[in-house]
This record gives sequence, structure tokens and C-alpha cells, in this order.
Amino acid sequence: MNQTPPRLLPVLCSFVYVFMYAPLLVLIVFSLTPAEYSVTWEGFTLKWYEAVFANKNIQKALTVSLMVAIPCVLISTAIGTVTAITLYRSRFWGKGLFQGILYVPLIMPGIVIGISLLLFYSFIKMQLGILSILMAHVSFSIPLTTLVIIARMQRIDRTLEEAAMDLGADEWATMRQVTLPLLMPGILAAALLTFPWSFNDFVITFFVSGVGSSTLPIRVYSMIRLGVSPMINALGTLIVVIPLILVIIGTLLARRRV
Repeated sequence: MNQTPPRLLPVLCSFVYVFMYAPLLVLIVFSLTPAEYSVTWEGFTLKWYEAVFANKNIQKALTVSLMVAIPCVLISTAIGTVTAITLYRSRFWGKGLFQGILYVPLIMPGIVIGISLLLFYSFIKMQLGILSILMAHVSFSIPLTTLVIIARMQRIDRTLEEAAMDLGADEWATMRQVTLPLLMPGILAAALLTFPWSFNDFVITFFVSGVGSSTLPIRVYSMIRLGVSPMINALGTLIVVIPLILVIIGTLLARRRV
């Protein structure tokens, strides 16, 4: 069989990365042009970023997104950690079926989940708002955090926990001083994945948000219906760059903990 020459692999990888990230680069470049509706470069300006920070509707939508995403990360990571430890260490009837169900929210179309949640909220007569969005985000984030932490648990050497117990530590002390520190890279990775997963969600949030509880993606959608201005480009740039910086910082911290 003919094999691709090793010298061509960097070229192919570079082409793939350019293809993937070229739209983001275009977005960043045109967020810095002074022209409001133009596809040509006409100079450098930061006025659109100033307009983003001065826009009251964007500030309100950002506040709603953070009020949903931050509690979602905390709740989902905590529940996912407990669920992962239970699934990995315990044996009970239906364990395999329960683990399989965890994949359902990850592979199910968002529009199906959104409609299902909307019908459920209507059935229990729950008012749509920040709480309904938070509950929806937690429901589809728990499987993600659980699977990420289970993957980390599979790499933990059980002899370290057994050694702690042999030295006199009980189960809770072993969990607190040995297991959780070893799980911390996985917990941190799960939290870093959950935040953009929740912050950037549009489809499910569109169905379960109420009046006055529009998140930032929904606000952006309402703004682009009137045309894509450089202010939208600036906002999109911030949405891309800020989570990227957080992921890089989290990755560096996780490496130090390993």
C-alpha cells in the first residue's frame, strides 16, 4: 500500500487548520474596520468594541448568560463527579443501561431536547426564565461532565487509594485527600468544557427562555436579522477569544497538577 510521505503531513495539517480557522480570522479582521457595512479593509479602529461594551442590551444578555453558565458549571461538575465515582466504583443492576443513557443527550438533536423541555415545562406549569434555562443546561451538561471524569478515573492507580487505607485513612479521608486531588485535572477539564457548552447554546435555550431572559447567543441572533455589522464581528471575536484564553489557562493549570 502506498503511504503518504511524512514530509506532506505538516502541509496537509496546515491546510486543514487554515480551512478551519480562516472564518474566525476574517471575523476578527473585519471587527477592526471602521466601515459599518463593507467587505473591504478600510483601516483600523476599536470603536466597535467600545460599542459592544456600551450596548445595554448586550450587557443584559451577557449577564443572563453568566447567571446561567456559572451555576450550570458548578452544579453539573459536582453532580458529574459524584455520578462518575458511583458508576466507576459501584456495581448495581442496570449499570450498563444507565451508562448508555448518558450518551443520549449528547447525540440527540438540540431541537428535540428543546421541544421536549418546553413541553415538560408547560406540563408542570413552570414559568420560563433564567431558572428554566439553568435547569435545561444542567440536564444536558451532566452527561458531559460525567463521561469526562470517568475517563480520568480510568487512569487513576487504585493502589494509591489502597495504600492510603493501609496507612489508616478511612474512605472519606481517602476520597478527600487522594481520590479528588487525582481527579482534579478531569474535574477542571469537565468544567472548562461545560462553560462554553452552556454559554454558547442557542437551540435549546431558544425554546426554554422567557421574556427578559434572552442569553447572548439569542441576542446576537436577533441582531443579525437586521444585517451583520462590525459590532457583531467584535462581539463574536470576544466570544471566541475569551473562552480560548480560559481554556489555555485551564490546560496550563491542569498540567501543573499532573
